[in-house]
Amino acid sequence: MTIAAHAEIGAALIGVAGEEAVCDPAGALFLPAHGLLVVSDLHLEKGAAFARRGVMMPPYDTAATLDRLAAVVAAWRPAAVISLGDSFHDTNGARDMPAPFRDRLSLLMKDRDWFWIAGNHDPEPPAGLSGRTVREIAVGCLLFRHEPAGHACDGEVAGHLHPGARIVRRGRSVRRPCFATDGRRLVMPAFGALTGALNVRDRAFARLFDWAAFRAYMLGTGRVYPVAGRMLAPG
Repeated sequence: MTIAAHAEIGAALIGVAGEEAVCDPAGALFLPAHGLLVVSDLHLEKGAAFARRGVMMPPYDTAATLDRLAAVVAAWRPAAVISLGDSFHDTNGARDMPAPFRDRLSLLMKDRDWFWIAGNHDPEPPAGLSGRTVREIAVGCLLFRHEPAGHACDGEVAGHLHPGARIVRRGRSVRRPCFATDGRRLVMPAFGALTGALNVRDRAFARLFDWAAFRAYMLGTGRVYPVAGRMLAPG
């Protein structure tokens, strides 16, 4: 897909520290100048991780997440992919992933550079999978890491916090995952099928952004909706 077609799929074109990026409605970020696709917090094999602890959950999360990942890879055809940490829900996830899922993921990785950012759930390289595991990586004007620094950091793109936003209109409340940015740094929404969202009005986000310039790019059904910070509701 070309960047000119982004509006046709409901994506939003943004700038982060001077770099042009596209927010895909599925929750992925594409940087056209670098042929780079970024996803965060896949939490693959989360259902299996809970099952190992005796908590039974529907075992479909990995399949659903890989479906979404395959769709954005097919749409943008990136030369490189960064998975921005917590790609697996625990350190056993990659090792114990069923062969059909492993084969499908390996096929998505074929013939492109793939970077696994170490996360708090998956600090070690994923067992049995290719790609390069790093703590952080710089591309152009941007620095990609899992957890946001607690201080001003222009060009940072991070995950970990699973940002979401809430708006209230005419008595109706809508909550959705979102890209959170002030144009200087960006926190990515969680991409995994079984991941929740933390409201960007939570104190965990308070020191990360210039709130006068803040925008939440909320993920709707087939479209990304930019919403100014002043219009967001707590809770």
